[in-house]
Amino acid sequence: MTRALINAAKTARRGEVIEIKAMIAHKMETGYRLGPNGQPIPRDIIHRFACTYGGVEVFAAELFPAMSANPFIAFTTVATESGTIEFAWTADDGTVERAAVEITVT
Repeated sequence: MTRALINAAKTARRGEVIEIKAMIAHKMETGYRLGPNGQPIPRDIIHRFACTYGGVEVFAAELFPAMSANPFIAFTTVATESGTIEFAWTADDGTVERAAVEITVT
């Protein structure tokens, strides 16, 4: 399993804009580099990131080989209700890494 770091407010007031920062440890191999044997290193990137809040997608991004290793994404959303903010990173091979944080809205 890949390691994900999430930084989001644990509490917020209803209607408050909150910043969410997410990073996943991933090598993001482009497929363009050659290995020590002179052969191309196979492409292995995260191509989609999505965030849902209360079951509704609030942010999504399509990533490309130019994205650096350990992709870091920051965005904002409005605190509407207490619940779970879920994150999903989808790799080229179809694997999906997930993480989630809880938020309490007053």
